[in-house]
Amino acid sequence: MKMKESQFLLIKEQLKKLTSKECFYKQKLEGVNVDQIQSQEDFEKLPFTWKGDLREAYPLGLMTEPEEKIVRIHSSSGTTGTPVIIPYTQQDVDDWAFMFKRCYEMAGITNMDRIQITPGYGLWTAGIGFQLGAERLGAMTVPMGPGNTDKQLRMMMDMKSTVLCATSSYALLLAEEIAKRGIGDKICLKKGVIGSERWGDKMRQRIANELGVDLYDIYGLTEVYGPGIAINCQAQGAMHYWDDFIYLEIVDPKTGEVLPDGEVGEIVITTLRKQGAPLIRYRTHDLSRIVPGECPCGSPFPRIDTLIGRTDDMVKVKGVNIFPSQIEELLTVINGASSEYQVMVDHLMGKDVLTLFVETVPGVNRYALEIEIQTQFKGRIGLTPVVKLVDMGELPRSEKKSTRVFDNRY
Repeated sequence: MKMKESQFLLIKEQLKKLTSKECFYKQKLEGVNVDQIQSQEDFEKLPFTWKGDLREAYPLGLMTEPEEKIVRIHSSSGTTGTPVIIPYTQQDVDDWAFMFKRCYEMAGITNMDRIQITPGYGLWTAGIGFQLGAERLGAMTVPMGPGNTDKQLRMMMDMKSTVLCATSSYALLLAEEIAKRGIGDKICLKKGVIGSERWGDKMRQRIANELGVDLYDIYGLTEVYGPGIAINCQAQGAMHYWDDFIYLEIVDPKTGEVLPDGEVGEIVITTLRKQGAPLIRYRTHDLSRIVPGECPCGSPFPRIDTLIGRTDDMVKVKGVNIFPSQIEELLTVINGASSEYQVMVDHLMGKDVLTLFVETVPGVNRYALEIEIQTQFKGRIGLTPVVKLVDMGELPRSEKKSTRVFDNRY
């Protein structure tokens, strides 16, 4: 991707503002002469921003507008350390709602849809983002938040919800409950907008088939507004991102070198219009690639591929790097295996042992399936796992994100 002139001008404006006031970036960019940044190549020499930087700015070191302009904060969960606090101005909130409205429209959702929102509200950016976009669209919302599956299904039937917004884990849980209770004929869902965690094709097919809906991947992260900065269109496949609000690079996770279009690397985002907490070259840890060429849907917005995984969800066993996405792709081609799995990595008798638990469809030849999964795993990934097959529904379901990999060695 080549930086547009309009993007370059917005970035220069941001840089001048950030280096002229007391804030996190004044220190981060100390010694940088903004006037000497004359090209995309010059911009690519600027240092990356890391999540650790944002944690060090806790609580309000990222704030670049006076407090009277800040109308809201959101925060990362903080499960892996100090939380990251992101302040928002009213313009930030309005811009986020505008982008989210675009996402709904890209998915063919209109103001005549009834949108049931199951992600959480509060400090997390999910639920309120889905709500803002739906209100800007003019659609009726059913703001359920997470959990209470009985009430979720009751409202889904009584309100005749046509759009479900959820994590893939909770969408699967709801789909299974609907099938188990035999209430599919009372469900009016047509589309699902799914975000916050990556999910494989097999899981996608199960949810789509059991709910009878078209599914759309929505992308975002707390540090950059929240969900709503990208979504796939009705042509399916890759996600369009809003390049009038964010500038996106794909870099080599190890070297930081900007990669050519089509090559897989880490998504790096620079905000173009954000006021409360702008970000310059923020490393997301998310892995994807720029999809070159025009989309059949006709949208002018550029595309990135569905997320492949994260640089920080990789586990190394016996010298082999393993990503959850590899396991999901493997299970997709194996008949009799479900989309649901868990990985346990242990250190026993001086050796690393990887145990793969996989749900199976009823009536399958378990011995043959175990051998097939072991063989495919060894051939595709380079390691022989211990395979344990379990009944459908035996692995835990989550109302939020599912944890797939448990590393018990440390």
